[in-house]
Amino acid sequence: MNELYLLSLSAASLGFIHTILGPDHYLPFIVLSKARQWSSNKTMWITFISGVGHVGSSVLIGFLGIALGISLNKLESIEAIRGELVGWLLFAFGVAYTLYGVYKYVKSIDHKHLPAFLLPKKIRDLHHLPTDEKEGDNTKLTPWILFLIFVFGPCEVLIPVLIFPAYQHSTAGMLMIALIFGLATIGTMLLAVYLGHKGSSLVRFKKHERYLHLIAGLVILVSGAGIVFMGW
Repeated sequence: MNELYLLSLSAASLGFIHTILGPDHYLPFIVLSKARQWSSNKTMWITFISGVGHVGSSVLIGFLGIALGISLNKLESIEAIRGELVGWLLFAFGVAYTLYGVYKYVKSIDHKHLPAFLLPKKIRDLHHLPTDEKEGDNTKLTPWILFLIFVFGPCEVLIPVLIFPAYQHSTAGMLMIALIFGLATIGTMLLAVYLGHKGSSLVRFKKHERYLHLIAGLVILVSGAGIVFMGW
């Protein structure tokens, strides 16, 4: 019982630490909520669902691996591969959203003060396209992209903590550890995103709204680059 209690504390601590030290767990939600003008409720809901997918996929892999007798080293290798994959996915999403931000910025520029002949034809044509043509589709797609990225995201620190109750053949112990870790991870994500969302609402971006999508893309790109190149 003492061992399980200590493991529970470890699971809660690891859930909090691995989340708060990984800005990719909350920054994408904060910047996208600002750029997409999501409400607090929508932002929290998207964060919660993504967090469940993030933790749930690792719990599933851990339980299946233990049930099939896969060694800890192999399970950790699987999680490491998933970590590389999610880093590249987030990086690619950041690149794509940055390009989208550039596109939105160009379309928002007021060219009326310039003679038309001074503007490249492509810029003129782009500027006169309807601005909200596919905005609704993009808005619906973005949360699903985030969710899928987080499903691929591993919780590397969870697997070793699950091993001890598994050795004791305690399914209840494994479930409890997974639940505590999940609550700590998702709870930390929700808290960080909530504070970031509320904090950003205090800053006036009215004059810089045209940059918001671009800023969001760059933040996501940096988060992905941090995972891929710096091992965040």
